[in-house]
Amino acid sequence: MEIKRIAVIGAGQMGSGIAQVAAQSGFSVSLHDVAEEQVKKGLARIEGLLEKGVAKGKWTKEEKEAVLSRIQTTADLQEAVKDADLVIEAVVENMEVKTDLFRQLDQYSPKHAILASNTSSLPITEIAAATSRPESVIGMHFMNPVPVMKLVEVIRGLATADEVNETVRNLAETMGKVPVEVNDFPGFVSNRILMPMINEAIYAVYEGVASPEDVDTVMKLGMNHPMGPLTLADFIGLDTCLYIMETLYEGFGDSKYRPCPLLRKYVKAGWLGKKSGRGFYQYDNEK
Repeated sequence: MEIKRIAVIGAGQMGSGIAQVAAQSGFSVSLHDVAEEQVKKGLARIEGLLEKGVAKGKWTKEEKEAVLSRIQTTADLQEAVKDADLVIEAVVENMEVKTDLFRQLDQYSPKHAILASNTSSLPITEIAAATSRPESVIGMHFMNPVPVMKLVEVIRGLATADEVNETVRNLAETMGKVPVEVNDFPGFVSNRILMPMINEAIYAVYEGVASPEDVDTVMKLGMNHPMGPLTLADFIGLDTCLYIMETLYEGFGDSKYRPCPLLRKYVKAGWLGKKSGRGFYQYDNEK
């Protein structure tokens, strides 16, 4: 199966990053979000990153313009996917939202199109069941920030066809990524390991073991992590961390995945991390 045109649904940080990498890899890209303003923000984010690349000598201004010329934007979902060979969903991490979207993608996308989800924790089999083509549904979990991080978790649902799996793995490699196939379990590999570590770091603060700064320092200097777990949690978004922990807790029914009460409290307070200006640290979002 040959992929020529990719539709990316969701123009946030993940979606715009996926669109950028796809366009840089030579694919025609349609970037969609529900509001025109969100689409414009996504495109502006891509332009900003490409401009930084030009300033650093990573690529020329002509190459930047060529990449942008391959990206079309629209707030019309049907328009976005009508000619797509592959649709990559990158919307909010909520099963009801995703299944509703996949029903629409199934209706509007060409019959040959592969439908991929960038979900970081939700079961692909359940998402696929919302469509009439579960054999063409697969997980394609990119890491954040997409233009930098090499890993893509490829998650097969119960019905995912071998050809679809092979096509997506090859596509990831064409995009300069390293695909790793994982089974359809809550959190897959990345978040099944990462999120409990972040949750435990939050417990250490909650129980008064150490301050957020000191917890992060221990993990950076003692474990050689490039970023402390609480800084990383702020970067991911504490609401996203909570949702993934709840998915793990519900999926496995094991108390070791119980979200820390402090995490719940911060989310209820609207302290979501960098995107809201405050989480375990405070941020000046103008910078």
